[in-house]
Amino acid sequence: MSQYADVILPLPLQGAFTYALPDEFATRTQVGCRVIVPFGVRKFYTAIVVRLHNEKPPYPTKDVSELLDDAPAVLPGQLRLWKWVSEYYLCSLGEVFKAALPSGLKLESESVVLLNADWDATLPLTTGEEKVWQALQPKKKGKASGQSLANLQKATGLKGILPVVKSLLEKGAVQMKEELRRSRKPRTAKSQANTQPISGPLPQEGGESRRESPSSSGERKGEGALTEAQQQAMDGIVGQWKKHGVCLLHGVTSSGKTEIYIQLIKKAIGEGKQVLYMLPEIVLTTQLTERLRRVFGERLGVYHSRYPDRDRVELYQKMLSDAPYDIVVGVRSSIFLPFQRLGLLIIDEEHETSFKQQDPAPRYHARNAALVLAAQAGAKALLGSATPSLESYYNALSGKYGLVTLKTRYAGLSLPDIEVVDVQEMQRKKMMSGVFSPQLLAHIRKALEQHQQVILFQNRRGYAPVLECRECGWTPRCQSCDVSLTVHRGFRQLVCHYCGKTYDIPSVCPNCQGRELSSRGYGTERIEEQLGRLIPEARISRMDLDTTRSRQNYEQILHDFEEGRTDILIGTQMVTKGLDFDRVSLVGILSADTMLSQPDFRSYERAFQLMEQVAGRAGRKGSTGHVVLQTRDAGNGIVGQVVRHDYEGMYAQQAQERELFRFPPYCRIVSIYLKHRDEKVAESLSNDFAALLRQVFGERVLGPDTPPIAFVQLMHIRKLMLKLELTLPLSAVRQRLVALQEQILSMPAYRSAQMYYDVD
Repeated sequence: MSQYADVILPLPLQGAFTYALPDEFATRTQVGCRVIVPFGVRKFYTAIVVRLHNEKPPYPTKDVSELLDDAPAVLPGQLRLWKWVSEYYLCSLGEVFKAALPSGLKLESESVVLLNADWDATLPLTTGEEKVWQALQPKKKGKASGQSLANLQKATGLKGILPVVKSLLEKGAVQMKEELRRSRKPRTAKSQANTQPISGPLPQEGGESRRESPSSSGERKGEGALTEAQQQAMDGIVGQWKKHGVCLLHGVTSSGKTEIYIQLIKKAIGEGKQVLYMLPEIVLTTQLTERLRRVFGERLGVYHSRYPDRDRVELYQKMLSDAPYDIVVGVRSSIFLPFQRLGLLIIDEEHETSFKQQDPAPRYHARNAALVLAAQAGAKALLGSATPSLESYYNALSGKYGLVTLKTRYAGLSLPDIEVVDVQEMQRKKMMSGVFSPQLLAHIRKALEQHQQVILFQNRRGYAPVLECRECGWTPRCQSCDVSLTVHRGFRQLVCHYCGKTYDIPSVCPNCQGRELSSRGYGTERIEEQLGRLIPEARISRMDLDTTRSRQNYEQILHDFEEGRTDILIGTQMVTKGLDFDRVSLVGILSADTMLSQPDFRSYERAFQLMEQVAGRAGRKGSTGHVVLQTRDAGNGIVGQVVRHDYEGMYAQQAQERELFRFPPYCRIVSIYLKHRDEKVAESLSNDFAALLRQVFGERVLGPDTPPIAFVQLMHIRKLMLKLELTLPLSAVRQRLVALQEQILSMPAYRSAQMYYDVD
């Protein structure tokens, strides 16, 4: 009797696809194994088997081309989570699959194969491997480039190219790269040299004589014994877990939450369980993993996107082995790893927006998905934050989660003093030096005199957000998006922060031929330049997306700051997230207003969280820290709450507003985005789909609306919003939405339109 396999492909397609299993694979194939299947005319993909059966479909089937695994590469627990993510976040299983596995485990005809320059070329290769190796050799000296699997198959004449490439991958002779479908030009070595920090030890030029090198946080705190307050918090968490699967630890900044996590990890490992320790930002893993390695050694694995794909494949395969890591520290995608005996999930800085995947699908929230993973695995979950999300705090107060508070900072430290500076008043008195108030400059100089360090926070990268002609007011805009271009002097380019497209900086205004082109506003790059002129003796470093393109970059920046080779660290929200430095006595928040003016119901909550978190970097050891908060809106209620460190006041005010206007956590929001190259079609589609939705959902439908950025990557965008009661089952909502989407996109006028959902 013929055997068939239902498989999912790493494509945005609904449902599974049925293939015939040749006899040679039939007895060895299991659910969760990877297979190679042909799809379309000439393409082939790695697929995951989700069902085996002998039910012949009523249509001709193609054969599975190759079986890649002798044992499942995706475990039943992973498939359960994939299915939940697909259903809850209204996307296809294939999109979840594409996000869940490292690129090296998803060979496909569009995958690009590269030579590994570090591989020992004297090692023996088979005839097929030698053909591929030769086909990948650079045509010009020093010009090594990758080739797609389809091109390699054509060049070598090998019919079974995938097993050969898989073998070369395992030997380390080649590497895989997924092509990014973006028009951004690669940065040249010259521009990188202008913006990236030098790797390796920096020349000290006598600078180290200014201070002693501070010890790392783990050595300072001495892993082991908890303080009385920490012990009470830990006992409280264990007690709450007897009644709740999830507990929220609301601990102020620098209260020693990591010490509690370490003790809970020890306890879980002692019980033979695995632990997933999730962080919102790659940059945080550097400090934390050094600390955890001192305690747990080789039992610890690290998983995030800045590691080479080969490293991620190795970790994934180790997690499938008989000797997996006991602890994994990771960011969003770590929830998709194959845990075999998961017992504890720690989600640190649980409020962070970085846990939410924006593009592409699946647009999942890793915190929420992690809590589902914990429930499915029968594991306990701990959420930790000094400034919890309103949703998590609401769930804790309503009894859905357990709640434990830790109000005292470690070693009796006080919360930092916050000084508010009215920038408008300073500008009226002509006392501002660019973006710096006299108060902030005085505090910076004082901190440097006392051999202390400074962190400056500006949530905008680049040199300046706008270039403007002083004569006619012209500003350059992206040709593909409805946004002004950001000036990046280090790259000597104008950059669109939406599509990545770059443009040369004009020498004259193309509108009036005027030569008075000036930069308006301040990004981190301009602040670094200006501060270098104001305080030339200071050693300044910058931490933003432009200076942390690789793992080595951000590790070097953090290491230099921790070792005292840098006096002032300027950064975007990267610097707000849980970093722990002994000698930071001053934090400057350069412009609170950019956070308060976002058109988003969460803007005040996020502004409070960012300011309170970055303020918490000050006064980490020995004395009360100081924060200078610069704003044009000193009377804003959120500013007062930050000054008082009044999280509960912020929560009460925001919760009252959310309940009044029906926003989360009092409802669930599903945003629906509709895109088309023709603006009139996008407008018509949004109106027609809104009418269909109202027939089913009534007043729950808001819009259509034109979003603040309504033209991105040559696509016009319209937005609809569903406000759903928490009691409404999302599975029923999904069924209705999918049916309505199929109905409207089947109309000839709308067949080339795009539609996607963003839940929560």
